[in-house]
Amino acid sequence: MTFRRSAPALLISIVAIVIAGLTFLSDRLFSGLTAAVEEGQFQLMQSILDTTLRRAADDALARAEIVAAMPSARQAVAAKDRDRLLAEFNEMFAIQKERRGVDQVQFHLPPAMSLLRLHAPQRSGDDLSRFRPMVVTVNRERAARNGLAIAATGPAIFGVAPVRDPQGNHAGTVEFGLNFGPLLDGLKAAYGLELALFMQEKQLREFATGIDPALLSDQNRVGPFMRIHATNRDLLRQLARDGDIAAVNEPARYTREAQDVPYGVLLMPLRDDAGQSLGVIAVARDFSGSRAAAGRSLVWQMCLAAFAIILLAGVVIVVLRGLLLRPLEVLDRRLAALAEGGQGGISEPSDRFCTEMQRLAERAGAIAAAAKGRAS
Repeated sequence: MTFRRSAPALLISIVAIVIAGLTFLSDRLFSGLTAAVEEGQFQLMQSILDTTLRRAADDALARAEIVAAMPSARQAVAAKDRDRLLAEFNEMFAIQKERRGVDQVQFHLPPAMSLLRLHAPQRSGDDLSRFRPMVVTVNRERAARNGLAIAATGPAIFGVAPVRDPQGNHAGTVEFGLNFGPLLDGLKAAYGLELALFMQEKQLREFATGIDPALLSDQNRVGPFMRIHATNRDLLRQLARDGDIAAVNEPARYTREAQDVPYGVLLMPLRDDAGQSLGVIAVARDFSGSRAAAGRSLVWQMCLAAFAIILLAGVVIVVLRGLLLRPLEVLDRRLAALAEGGQGGISEPSDRFCTEMQRLAERAGAIAAAAKGRAS
C-alpha cells in the first residue's frame, strides 16, 4: 500500500459517501415536500366537494322556502288542490330544470304523503315515510332541513321546507331536488376534476322505482353499487374499483396510475339526513405535475452529486500531489543522495512549498551543508 494511491482513494471514497448521503437526504426531503403538496391537493379536493354539496343543499332549501312562503302555494297545499299547484308552478319548474339543474319538485301532506310531483304529475298519493325520513322529520318538527336522499326518480340533493296554511297552521311540505349530474360536470369544468357517483344498488332498486332502467344495467354495476354518473367513465372505471369503494365509511385517499398518468383519488361517503349510507363520490385529480417535478428533482440531484464528486475528487488529487506528494518526492531524492554520500543539492526551488514542507526542505539543506563542511 502506498500513500500516493491509498490516500486519494480513501479521501475520494469519503467524499463520494458524504455526497451520496446528502443527496439521499435531499431526495427524502423533496419527497416529503411532494407528499405534502399532494396532501394539500387531497384536502383541496375534499373542501371543493364538501362546499359544493353544502351550497347545493342550501340552494335547494332556499328555493323550497321561497315557494313555501308564497300565498298561492300555502292556499293550494292547505286545500290539497293539485290542479292549482300544477298550474301555478309547472312553468317555474320547467325553467328551473333547464337552467338550474332542479330535477325534482314535490309537495307533501303529513306525515309524508305525496300530493304532487311536478316532475311526474301522474304519480301521487303514495306514502314516502319508509324511504324519505327527511320529509317525515320536517312534517313532524315543522322546521326546514336539507341533505341527500334517494327519491322515486333517483338520488338528489334536497331542501324540504314546511308549508303553513293562511291561518298559520302546518299544512304540509315542499321540496326541491337538485340532480348530481350538473354539479359533477360543473366541478370538472371549473377545477379539472374527474368525478363519479356510486349509489347502493339495493336502495336504488327498492326506492327509486321511477329511475331510468338504463342506469341499473350490468355495465354500471360496481360491486354492490351502481355508477349513476361519471365525467369520464373509462378513466373512473380504472381509478375507482369495487374493492376500493365497497367499505368506504370515512373519506379515503390513494394514488393510482391510469392511462399512463398518476392520479390522486378521493372517495367520499354519502349519507342521508338520518346518517344512513347511500353511496360514494369518487374524485380524481391529475398528479403528474407534482410527480414530474419530483422526478426532475431526482435527476438534477444525481447530476449535481456526480459533478460534485468529480470536482472534489480532482481537488483532492491536485491538493495531495501539489502540496504533499510533490514536495515529498523532492525531499526523498535529496535524502537519498545524502544517504549515498552525495551532497544532496536541491535542484528544485522550495519557495512554492507549503510552510511545513519549506521547513523540512531547509533542514534537509542544513544537513547537506553540514555534510559538505565535514567532507571539506
